Amino acid sequence: MDFWSTIGVLFRRWYITIPAFALAVGAAWAVYKTVPTQYTSNAVIVLTMPTHGGSLPYNPTQPNPELNPLIVTDRGLTMTASILIAALNAPDTATDLGIPPGGEIEMKVTNGSSNLEAMANGPLVYIEVQSPDPKLSETLVAKISARARVELREREVQIQAPPQTYIVVTDVVSPTQAMPQIGRRSRAAVVSLALGAISALTAAYGFESIAVARRRKRQRLVRPSTPALAERVP
Repeated sequence: MDFWSTIGVLFRRWYITIPAFALAVGAAWAVYKTVPTQYTSNAVIVLTMPTHGGSLPYNPTQPNPELNPLIVTDRGLTMTASILIAALNAPDTATDLGIPPGGEIEMKVTNGSSNLEAMANGPLVYIEVQSPDPKLSETLVAKISARARVELREREVQIQAPPQTYIVVTDVVSPTQAMPQIGRRSRAAVVSLALGAISALTAAYGFESIAVARRRKRQRLVRPSTPALAERVP
């Protein structure tokens, strides 16, 4: 069926399409009002070298200088940032911070890229939290930023790095004020409206098909009786 035939069906069955489309608009509006608004807060931290560098001065009484393995690597602090991101994204970490899996709260800790292995932005850690409560988003971002410092220090203690070489964590962007994100509500409303429009078209075509089938059936019933009527006429 071409475009103009479709338009013709919609106009002929206006008493079906108009109420159905109005119902779809109402359902989309209800979905838009029902889906809660998500509020997003962000923070960015950076890992930097300590003042004395990643290793202590050479001591003649020791064969090798003491160093911090989390700094003295092929990729330096970039690798350390990736390790920290992986630790913060662990499910147990989210649970400890009060973010249950599968809930309305979404936490993202990245290096600014969707591919953690790319490591294109250096020793930067981007933190983002979405939740229905703006204050909760801001609080969780601050908690994750603090947890990053704890995770980093625990690993430095675990590998017995000299305290003088401990990595410095600096806030590049402090936890921002949570801003509403209406994209989720808009997408839900658009999907609902699209489904309603499809339902309206389906109803119109269904009613049209039934009407055409009934008309053809009546025509088949009328045609056999026409010769009989003609024979009775003198």
